[in-house]
Amino acid sequence: MTTLTETSVAGNDDRRNSNQNNQNNNGHKLMIALDVDGTLVDHDGHMSVPVREAAQDVVAAGHHVMIATGRSLNATLPIIEHIGIENGYAVCSNGGVTLRLDSSLSSGYEVLHKATFDPGPALRALRKRLPSAKYALEDEDGNFLSTERFQDASFGVEAIGVDFQTMLEATAVRVVVFSSENTPEEFNTAIRHIGLAGVTYSVGWTAWLDIAAAGVTKASALEQLRGRLDIEAHRTIAVGDGRNDIEMLTWAARGVAMGQAPEEVIAAANEITHSVYDDGAAHVLRSLL
Repeated sequence: MTTLTETSVAGNDDRRNSNQNNQNNNGHKLMIALDVDGTLVDHDGHMSVPVREAAQDVVAAGHHVMIATGRSLNATLPIIEHIGIENGYAVCSNGGVTLRLDSSLSSGYEVLHKATFDPGPALRALRKRLPSAKYALEDEDGNFLSTERFQDASFGVEAIGVDFQTMLEATAVRVVVFSSENTPEEFNTAIRHIGLAGVTYSVGWTAWLDIAAAGVTKASALEQLRGRLDIEAHRTIAVGDGRNDIEMLTWAARGVAMGQAPEEVIAAANEITHSVYDDGAAHVLRSLL
């Protein structure tokens, strides 16, 4: 594991030379995937000036800069605008939604792909084990359905209160489960005991669970985009801090974990940068210029 400093560009000399060559040989571009919460913005939702300016500069340099986040579409768009991406791609809902950004379109984007699934089996199993938890579901139309007035900024829209049966019958892009009565460790143990099948899931910083369709992660969506753009695998970079970033950090040729990331996230990365409160993402992005 390499600790990234202001003068350290990559995990080893070979990779550092490769990154330099990426920018100098025939104008080849890098594919750069950036998590949002805990990476570009802190846990209060604030993006520092150094991070914003570094991201804007990398975008202006012409690289393929992509947001790759657990946030839903409407909560992702302000971040895209903030760092100046007008044309390109973005991955939302932990890989469940892929956007093509195009400033010539009236909305500024189009949805390229949505990965949906039947949430019923997972929700029933979770409800038995975690009866006091709160549940929310992003449906195929971008609406959020929730129990017990569950609302979060990552939804991007006001959640619609429904009964649990209505959620069982919906088609989902993303399911979120939150419990204020459990620690993350207790929550993780309960989920492992349930043995969720037919879905992909990750546990967050708190007793928070994100569920997507089987096999769908940020990495799976990014790999589809890499093929679409014909980017060589060694030109990929990813920066993240959460357990939902593990696959993405493993996928990237240069996976960088934020300084405050949990141990298992750091273990999946090639290197570690400063924490989000010390502008770790800015240090990584500056190393690409």
